Amino acid sequence: MNIQIITVGKLKEKYLKQGIAEYVKRIGPYAKIEVIEVPDEKASEQLSENEMEKVKDAEGSRLLAKIGQDVHVIALAIEGKQQTSEQLAKNLDQLATYGRSKVAFVIGGSLGLSEAVLNRSNDQLSFSKMTFPHQLMRLILVEQIYRAFKINRGEPYHK
Repeated sequence: MNIQIITVGKLKEKYLKQGIAEYVKRIGPYAKIEVIEVPDEKASEQLSENEMEKVKDAEGSRLLAKIGQDVHVIALAIEGKQQTSEQLAKNLDQLATYGRSKVAFVIGGSLGLSEAVLNRSNDQLSFSKMTFPHQLMRLILVEQIYRAFKINRGEPYHK
């Protein structure tokens, strides 16, 4: 399986980089995984609705440019479907089984994802009704992908 995590913004926090690198390394025996960062759109703290949409559209265009035609896209969105770790594992296994071995998880910037990205997505996944920093979501996501592979292989994983 080929997995991409396509995300807005550069990761600056050393502890997050280290955690993500550790899980990417752990996923290595199970799948090829790549983290792709696209630049975030510079914007002031106070934005009108119209300005927010323009920021999301600009970031969305950058995200979409990194997604191939034959890729199954899972957008991380607060409005998406919540799943257990076991359900995510089953879904990834079914994608691989039915020939959808290229999967991209897409994480938006601080304002979320554009309509164009949501429309391109095959699935929308929510980790919680709570809002998390998009940088932290990268770490949570790679851990859950690793956990999914361990579940699918019946291998032990510390709970």
